[in-house]
Amino acid sequence: MCYSAQIRADYTKLVREYGAMMSLDEFAQLYAHDAGKQRPKTPKAMDDGFAGARTAQGQDIVAKIQQWHAEEMQTLDQEIRLQSARLTAAEAALAARPTQKARNEARIAGNRVERAQARLDDLRRSGLLPRDSRIFPGVYAPVIVSEHGQRVIKPMRYQCRLPDKPARNDTLYPGTYNARRDSLESYWKSAFGHRHGAVVVQSFYEHVPRHALEQRALAPGEKPGNVVLEFRPQPPRDLLIACLWSEWEGPEGRLLSFAAITDEPPRDVAAAGHDRCIVPIRPEYLDAWLNPDPQDLAALYRILDDREPVDLAHTEAA
Repeated sequence: MCYSAQIRADYTKLVREYGAMMSLDEFAQLYAHDAGKQRPKTPKAMDDGFAGARTAQGQDIVAKIQQWHAEEMQTLDQEIRLQSARLTAAEAALAARPTQKARNEARIAGNRVERAQARLDDLRRSGLLPRDSRIFPGVYAPVIVSEHGQRVIKPMRYQCRLPDKPARNDTLYPGTYNARRDSLESYWKSAFGHRHGAVVVQSFYEHVPRHALEQRALAPGEKPGNVVLEFRPQPPRDLLIACLWSEWEGPEGRLLSFAAITDEPPRDVAAAGHDRCIVPIRPEYLDAWLNPDPQDLAALYRILDDREPVDLAHTEAA
């Protein structure tokens, strides 16, 4: 299953190359500071994509993002002060009498200071790094959908909650960020043939058993290990990943979310030891995919079958 991907979050390029309009209303709702709302999980590249906005609505989104950043930075500053004091106390205790409890306190406090400082540095940093475009389940990404025949970009959470499912399903079924092809007409039937989208990715990541990567059987007594591989198209280019999406409403509010369709792996992914893969569709099929006919599911399967040919090179992720 594709648990992570490097997305294309350059709105100017998405609009120019894919002929899509930005749904600024949806982005404004995502970043709105509603009462009791937690900060939405968004990659830095998605936030920074609004920098330099010229329209009043775009500038309002920038202000909302900056407000979220300011609140988070204040929380991080407090966390650093709190954990630094905890670390100082633990180090003093170690100097007086080395104990396992004091060592644990020092380790935990030091790790928390390091994490908080790294996040604070990311928020303050102006330039983008490759990791700033990476999404994980629960994180938002720009998704291309169709409204009245027009391609539109909307922010959606990478883990799909179908309209007839309760919010607790996010925890009960954490794998719903991917939609297996063999379950499109069962679990995903309310979305398949009805609400299709596409996410533009530059690479994707998979957990692979190390012995499968090395194409060998486990040795006697050997416990399975795990390695994260990054798959990149060669030559480098964008891939249009087939997705399903949903609009959910409940006591917790309104949620737009999506899942990437997965199928049998292509040769390069199978050779690396993984048994599933997201599906890149051909650009010429994009409108047909985004505007599905629920009475002709066979046509949708043909799009998934006649997928974008791509050579994938893999490297072990850091």
